[in-house]
Amino acid sequence: MIHSIIQILVFQVLFLAVYDLFLKKETFFGLNRIFLLLTPILGCVLPFISIGYIQQNIPQDYIIELPAVMIGGNTSDASGSGFSFWFPSFLNIWLIGSVISTFLFCRKLYKIAKLKFTGIKQSSKGCKLIILPKTNTAFSFFNTIFLGEDISEENKASIIAHEKIHIQQTHSLDLLFFEMLRIFFWFNPMVYLFQNRMTTLHEYIADAKIAAEKDKKQYYQNLLSEVFQTEKISFINTFFNQSLIKKRISMLQKSKSQKIAQLKYLLIIPAIFGMLIYTACSNDPKVEDVQTVQKPDSEVMTKINELAEAIMKKGTMTPEEEKALKLLTNEAQPGDKVYTSVQEYLDEAKEQSDVDIPFSVIEKVPTYPGCSGDNEAMKLCMSQNIANFVNANFNIKLGEVLNLSGRQRIAVQFKIDKSGNIIDVKARAPKPELEAEAIRVVQKLPQMQPGEQKGQKVGVLYSLPIVFDVK
Repeated sequence: MIHSIIQILVFQVLFLAVYDLFLKKETFFGLNRIFLLLTPILGCVLPFISIGYIQQNIPQDYIIELPAVMIGGNTSDASGSGFSFWFPSFLNIWLIGSVISTFLFCRKLYKIAKLKFTGIKQSSKGCKLIILPKTNTAFSFFNTIFLGEDISEENKASIIAHEKIHIQQTHSLDLLFFEMLRIFFWFNPMVYLFQNRMTTLHEYIADAKIAAEKDKKQYYQNLLSEVFQTEKISFINTFFNQSLIKKRISMLQKSKSQKIAQLKYLLIIPAIFGMLIYTACSNDPKVEDVQTVQKPDSEVMTKINELAEAIMKKGTMTPEEEKALKLLTNEAQPGDKVYTSVQEYLDEAKEQSDVDIPFSVIEKVPTYPGCSGDNEAMKLCMSQNIANFVNANFNIKLGEVLNLSGRQRIAVQFKIDKSGNIIDVKARAPKPELEAEAIRVVQKLPQMQPGEQKGQKVGVLYSLPIVFDVK
């Protein structure tokens, strides 16, 4: 969550930098308005969009599935409670900030309503006019213009014409849009900066339209003739804002931008593309894969989990069960026979001597040091010793360090080669730290006695599920 918030901030900073450096001095006011409305939303959405990536398929041929290893049953509750404590705290802080922002927004609406109630109502073409006694305030909100009675008569006409542009262009909707963003993203300074840029742009739009209809010099004089008060409300269009007057006059004096300058808006394309690449690279696909296993969303995944639990409870499988599991896990190749049932596969395997025999039922399985007996006894001894080894060497304190809770499933794959060495160790887990720890532990396994098939030493591929139970 924190990572996504940081991405939103960075993306919005980049969009605002594009606007400030390349666009804000151009006279394409309509396009700038669209840019300022669109990019804050893009900044919020892009962190959650990722470019598709190609997953590498792990070959499943000749894999012996070891019983799952359960670790961490006695882990302290500190790790789970730490995470549970942090998340509600962040949520509560956000809620408190949103409530305060909502209260401030309602207070501003009340302020406007109070001015509307106490003012003197007058009619004007296409809008409502409220005269405010003993003040020289001038602003508009939706279709209502508020004017102080102390404003000189010669300036009133110019101000009303200016504010009518704000009404016709529905500028109040733009500012209310940013007010909603401020309620949900009250902690994000970029929202306030975007709203400030939009307020300035609104004044440029209104000034440009009025100056096109009237004498510019006279309009400059109207801007500078009086110093007006300004209501401190962020979503009204104020006619006189002292900090904006210099910018407005400067923009009025600026020549119209050439059409070729519109090509600057194409800068948003490489900016968005770069952000998408960053998002795709920063997302960890392995986490999503494991979460899918943890939270099945289909009947097939439910059955697979039930099968895994049954294998874990039993600890060993008969040769027929291993053959049936092999049929289910093998990836079909072009030209392979399609079996209508597992039993059909098993029956044919008994009748035909040329059916491939999985290494899970090889003549002599790899042997853990100290194990003896037939294949079944050595398989059981092997799985028990590996489980004990992993339990003894796995760093269960990672649960606390990583603020984990619940069951964390780690899928490990390794190979016992022709010399009995543990090689090609791979792991998949919700956290890179869990993957690294699983690989470290499995690589420390002692050298095994290699398996044999038809008198030849062979390499055998194993898969080892590890269930890290963090309470």
